[in-house]
Amino acid sequence: MKKFLFLLLVFMLALVAMFAFAEEELELYFELPTQNTQSGANGSAENSTADGQEALPVPGATLPPQVEADGSVVVTITAVGDVTIGRNVQHKGTSIFEKELKKQGGDINFIFRNVKDIFEDDHLTIANFEGVLADEYKIPSEKRNNSFLFLGPPSYTEALSNNSVEAVTMENNHVGDFGDDGKASTIKAMEDAGIVWSNKGNPGIFEVQGLKICMLSYQTLNQPFTSDELKVMVDSDVKKAKQQNDLVIVSFHWGDELDYAPKSNQIMLGRAAIDSGADLVLGHHSHRINPIECYKGKYIVYSLANCSFAGNNKPSDMFTFIFQTRFRVLKGEIISNTFRIIPCRISSRKDYNDFAITPLQDQSNVTTVLNTLEKNGRKLDYAVKTYPLDWE
Repeated sequence: MKKFLFLLLVFMLALVAMFAFAEEELELYFELPTQNTQSGANGSAENSTADGQEALPVPGATLPPQVEADGSVVVTITAVGDVTIGRNVQHKGTSIFEKELKKQGGDINFIFRNVKDIFEDDHLTIANFEGVLADEYKIPSEKRNNSFLFLGPPSYTEALSNNSVEAVTMENNHVGDFGDDGKASTIKAMEDAGIVWSNKGNPGIFEVQGLKICMLSYQTLNQPFTSDELKVMVDSDVKKAKQQNDLVIVSFHWGDELDYAPKSNQIMLGRAAIDSGADLVLGHHSHRINPIECYKGKYIVYSLANCSFAGNNKPSDMFTFIFQTRFRVLKGEIISNTFRIIPCRISSRKDYNDFAITPLQDQSNVTTVLNTLEKNGRKLDYAVKTYPLDWE
């Protein structure tokens, strides 16, 4: 009898601990409720869940024009890393992304639900879109042995257009996974949704606040040219773009996967882009956060890591950050540029990846992100001294 009572007591204490942890998890990580929602007139979900629970708040309007007393224009730009959504056609059965999408009532907007207010509170949000959007597909012979081939329907662009992602870079190692037809379908889907896109052959132009912003995109992976040859291309493209636009942003898909710091060729290319006239350099591909440099007063963000990543249901490192910068421009000249980061997890949950990027609330996790960036920037000559979490 005593043994039975002892086991009962242990079981009850375990239940109490489990519920206490669950409450803490919900508070710290903004776990998404399973939803069955109907889209409103603007295509976004109504502000309630199927079981009557209170849903996350609906953000307000996009940032209004900002003109200072001296006539200078302030432009706020947000950048995030890899958006890799859809199923991996190399795996049979229902994919992990499709399973989560079903849990969220088929509402593709769930991936940005916890950051939509951030994306709306700027003038331009840029993401690296790494996948293909097409209703039909054919796998090229050279891709058949690849472990990952990401595919989604063209309607997935709603996740971008409904959540204030205005531009995407499409120069990476997955946008061509289904050949030219897949790439063309993805481009058409972006254009139909009103999303500006850029790759090596197509600069993306975005106009806001009376300013023209040019986005140039390149990759260093499996290319028929060397880094030095790419440097020459970038130099020519940036100088031409700078003559015709107020701001030039260069994105590189570069480096090695799982790296926490840039290699020498990345450092060379990033600084060369600034030397040629670029106002901001953004990097991605490693799936890990990398430090930021301030070179000649301009920022080089070596890796933005993942944003919404459907390649793994529990990556070994789910930390990332949102990068934001503000340019103050007067009569065509950049007067100042400040930045901040928003440390995030690529999931609203701690125990598995549910593909919904979420700002971190636990200070110890925020500190981990900051320490990782600072530690891996120690060997960089121009690494930023601090990573502000709010505007100066």
